[in-house]
Amino acid sequence: MASSFEKFQKRRLISSYFSVVLSIFLVLFLLGILGLFVINSKKLSDDFKEEIAMSVYFKDDAGDSIVKAFGQNLKTARFVNTSRFVSKEEAAKQHKDIIGEDFMTFLGFNPLQNSYDIYLKADYVVKDSIVKVESELRQNTAISDIVYDKQLVDLVNDNIKKISFWILIASGFLAVIAVLLINSSMRLSIYSNRFIIKTMQMVGATKSFIRKPFIWRSIKLGFMGSVLAVIALIGVLYYLDTTFPNLEILADQLMTGLVLIGVLLLGILITWASTFFATQRFLNLRTDDLY
Repeated sequence: MASSFEKFQKRRLISSYFSVVLSIFLVLFLLGILGLFVINSKKLSDDFKEEIAMSVYFKDDAGDSIVKAFGQNLKTARFVNTSRFVSKEEAAKQHKDIIGEDFMTFLGFNPLQNSYDIYLKADYVVKDSIVKVESELRQNTAISDIVYDKQLVDLVNDNIKKISFWILIASGFLAVIAVLLINSSMRLSIYSNRFIIKTMQMVGATKSFIRKPFIWRSIKLGFMGSVLAVIALIGVLYYLDTTFPNLEILADQLMTGLVLIGVLLLGILITWASTFFATQRFLNLRTDDLY
């Protein structure tokens, strides 16, 4: 009979530990995902900005030497990320593929112009900077026109500001939830041992002596949950890096490492603090209040 009771107690204890580790793992995993998203949000927004093209068209009388010289200047320009020359023949082919008809057959000539598609660096894809870049390029008398999507530039920048604001709010909110959930799990674990705590105190054990085994146990549980969260986060990072290599998720290894270390330390710190204050609370309660 005693043996079956001991087995039941052992199963219940293992189940309690498992639920604590699982709750720590889930909360820290979600918090880590958000942290990784925050450190990569600028990279993601920059990548999107650098996909917006500024098309520079040249006059028909602009010679090949002028166009080539312009291309050489773009390679050293401070605001250029990448650029691509589009000849009038290539542009005509692209139009034919899009429209499905060769417009030159009834026009008799190619009305399109040689051009460069310029992809600016992300810092210059803002309203004031892109206007200055446009003004600087227009000083070249061989350029006939410069075209880019002004509304898209404004829309991207406005949305990035809004998204960044809500990410900060979500990060703070989730951090609070993480602390509360882990604290709740640890308090429930300590609550089931409140009579043991009070009994040890009544026979003369000091508060630090009573707290010590509970704190060490909580640190171990917090460490286990944190390690599982870090392993899961590494798996997510590996998947994203192999599936979307252009995002270069692992390019900033320092910040990524700091997030993973932060998740590990946060799990240990919260469980330690929660256990310390939970045991302190029951140590300060009268025996009658335990019921």
